[in-house]
Amino acid sequence: MELVTDGLRFPEGPIAMPDGSVILVEIAAGQLTRIAPDGTKDVIAKPGGGPNGAALGPDGKIYVCNNGGFEYQESGGYLTPAGIAKDYSGGRIERIDPQTGAVEVLYKSGDFDCVLRGPNDIVFDDQGGFWFTDHGKTDYENRCHDIVGIFYAKADGSYMEEVVFPSQNPNGVGLSPDGKTLYAAETFTCRLMKFNITEPGKVAPDAGPGGPGIPVYRPAGYKFFDSLAVEESGNICVATIGECGISVISPAGELVEFVATPDIFTTNICFGGDDMMDAYICLSATGKLVKTRWKRSGLKLEYLNK
Repeated sequence: MELVTDGLRFPEGPIAMPDGSVILVEIAAGQLTRIAPDGTKDVIAKPGGGPNGAALGPDGKIYVCNNGGFEYQESGGYLTPAGIAKDYSGGRIERIDPQTGAVEVLYKSGDFDCVLRGPNDIVFDDQGGFWFTDHGKTDYENRCHDIVGIFYAKADGSYMEEVVFPSQNPNGVGLSPDGKTLYAAETFTCRLMKFNITEPGKVAPDAGPGGPGIPVYRPAGYKFFDSLAVEESGNICVATIGECGISVISPAGELVEFVATPDIFTTNICFGGDDMMDAYICLSATGKLVKTRWKRSGLKLEYLNK
């Protein structure tokens, strides 16, 4: 793997832009950063809290899931989250102008009777709306953990709905190439789940063991699932923590391959390049963005690489 840049403060949510740059969040720094192809960094905006997942919207702006902030611990060269921030600022969805750095709160907890604790990852559909997960918060001091869900919202700020509840601390979210299946990766159960989309923002009431959604895959070993990206073929590439790497899973629930990485908090993958075979991977605990050539093409996302 080729190092693109280092010195980042827990990078996540990478977006491979058409100009060859990568826009990502630095959760621990509370900022949105652009990484040039030569590795130089430029801060776009500082929304504060805990900017997490990010996606390019139909208006050319960056939509960010802000989890409100974590506490962190540093040990042995690793920076890792350690529960809810003492100055937790609330869960929200933000819209950021990449040209000016202007930050707008599009949705916040309480809007449309929705509770947002720790919005995490986001994906747009072809209708101009977006799905996002709420990973929730862990409060070690008070020995509690949030019960959370999966949401759908319109990009113009006019509507948000909790579509799936409860969900077991969902993290990564993505859509199948035909847009008919929603995938969500649960962190602590380490399950990849799927939901059959019936219309924009709605899913069928299918349920497997343990609640809404249909289990697709769950690995053995010391592993936890984080964010995900989908290949053009339909395979789901899930960033995997613990026994770190990228788990590539077929829609049928078979492990296609496991690509090992050197960071225990390997959290995100996205695809770019003319052939969509440049894979950018966040090695979050060591603060690195790396790049490698993938065996298969990634799926071209809505409003990106069109």
